[in-house]
Amino acid sequence: MKTIILKLALITAISFSTFANADDGKKYRWKLAETWGPNFPIFGDATKNMAAMVKKMSNGRLIIQIDSSNKHKSALGIFDFVKQGQYQMGHSASYYWKGKDFNTMFFTTMPFGMTAPEQYAWFYYGGGMELMKEVYDKYGIMSFPGGNTGNQMGGWFRKEINTVEDLKGLKMRIPGFAGEVLAKLGAKPTNIPSGELYTALERNTIDALEWVGPSLDLRMGFHKIAPFYYTGWHEPATELQFMVNEKAFKSLPEDLQNILTVAMKAAAYDMYAQSMHESGVNLAKLQDDYPNVKIRSFPKAVMSKIQAANAQLLSEFANKDPLTKKILHSIYDYQDQIRPWTNFSDRAYLDNFDSNSN
Repeated sequence: MKTIILKLALITAISFSTFANADDGKKYRWKLAETWGPNFPIFGDATKNMAAMVKKMSNGRLIIQIDSSNKHKSALGIFDFVKQGQYQMGHSASYYWKGKDFNTMFFTTMPFGMTAPEQYAWFYYGGGMELMKEVYDKYGIMSFPGGNTGNQMGGWFRKEINTVEDLKGLKMRIPGFAGEVLAKLGAKPTNIPSGELYTALERNTIDALEWVGPSLDLRMGFHKIAPFYYTGWHEPATELQFMVNEKAFKSLPEDLQNILTVAMKAAAYDMYAQSMHESGVNLAKLQDDYPNVKIRSFPKAVMSKIQAANAQLLSEFANKDPLTKKILHSIYDYQDQIRPWTNFSDRAYLDNFDSNSN
């Protein structure tokens, strides 16, 4: 798969740069700061794949050094690193920056929002990229899709959730808008870097957490502490991001700009495919090797309260900021447009398949 993607990326980059090659004879050395630790699976693979493609397609003219969180010591400091030019690039998730700019959240995923294919279509054909540019332009940052996990699980819980009352006072690691929603229902959300999650759960600093899904959760060991594993609602299409310092990008020759852009897009797609594969493999392992894990869906009464809180909060925030309202209207309108096709194609196919399976 990676070989095929690299060849396609190389062909695309060559076609972009054939008539725009501005080889100035210089070699450029960039640094990328990532939120993840060294050799972090899937997420870290995306940055390594991107850097390898850039090096190969540029014939070594652009080299990107990757600094993981153990090197730069600030897993959630990537936004500032790239904004200040300390790093030319970053790899993280846009919803981590909600404290800096609330509108960054919408470019990762939203509760009850679009699936990954729907969201990619919105980014590239429904105006999502243009809106993301509008949000990030003021900071001198360029943001690009950086790899999708697909639908994420609802989290690991020490205790079963039977009613909305069980959410009150619950200390849970959950970032993005979902944290706002659960806070409205009485939970106490917090955001903790990935490297600290197991310890926080083990030491009762938190009562529950969501991370990704079987693709990454199993190797983190959460099942050893919290036996209830809930299906998702809050992150149906979690898109990571590549961030690029705008001044640094514009300092590159045009062909290297094209090569970098193509490599980011190819690496993002490869991460989505890898996430899908790993989730399937690890779900089977989880069910076979750890029968003590109880996979649950939240009760309908609980989901109804969560969905109502989500809708109310979105309405409130949209009324506070014209750009928030603009982004939300774009998301709503595109989801209304694309979802009938998802239902007509994927949902109908799966329903038909399930009804005829043995």
